[in-house]
Amino acid sequence: MANLGNPKNTVEVIQKHGFMFQKKFGQNFLIDTHVLDKIIRAAGITKDDFILEIGPGIGTMTQYLAEAAGKVCAVEIDRNLIPILGETLADYDNVTIINEDILKVDVAGLAMAENGGRPVKVVANLPYYITTPIIMGLFESGVPVESITVMVQKEVAERMKSGPGSKDYGALSLAVQYYAEAYLVANVPPNCFMPRPKVGSAVIRLTRHREPPVKVTDERLLFQVIRASFNQRRKTLQNGLGNSPELPFTKETVAKALEDMGLSPIVRGEALSLEQFAELANHLCGLAMIP
Repeated sequence: MANLGNPKNTVEVIQKHGFMFQKKFGQNFLIDTHVLDKIIRAAGITKDDFILEIGPGIGTMTQYLAEAAGKVCAVEIDRNLIPILGETLADYDNVTIINEDILKVDVAGLAMAENGGRPVKVVANLPYYITTPIIMGLFESGVPVESITVMVQKEVAERMKSGPGSKDYGALSLAVQYYAEAYLVANVPPNCFMPRPKVGSAVIRLTRHREPPVKVTDERLLFQVIRASFNQRRKTLQNGLGNSPELPFTKETVAKALEDMGLSPIVRGEALSLEQFAELANHLCGLAMIP
């Protein structure tokens, strides 16, 4: 089968099958061989690897993955693409295609069945409207994921990487950094896609930590504190956490925890590092237990 990284071959496949791009699935097909090569290199794929690809489209990146990996499982939500994938990937006997919404797939079960429960590598050109639920779902569900190398909206990649004090810093930055080390691989302009998206894109690799970089008494509480801190970013932590319906703490309890940490009563969430959020959650947990 012809290399689909070549735009001419992509156009031929689309026209042959009369394929119509679906806005609701956020479909933008990658048509740049240099970017495809960069993604495969960044993911560090070997013949020992089992790859989960999310949103293969017409199979452009799947062809590259199949050449480099031991096994590839491609999950595609759009049933109109399934016959096209059957044709474009016909030469590869190491590829399985699943017609399903990735958020409904039992990835842990898949890893167990296909890879003996060993960690999988995820590679994807993600639909931008659903990037965060997919990535957080993979991390939070305890699926054995070694790394996630994905094409995302440039602004989202910047949020994942940013630290305290920056305008991009927020709940997503902290959640990603709790689970993984983020490395920006490349920025990708709109002309590398068909159709062209209205925004710039970036490839980011998230390598999962063996152990979280901070120790917390209650992981769920940590994320509740983080969410409440950024729900109304202009509020002080004392007000944001004290007024949150998700949290059982009074403003006085929050003020006491901040004071114990040597922080100002008017500090905002955007000023705290992941380590400080972990310390704050642990303090609040301790204060909640004091009768």
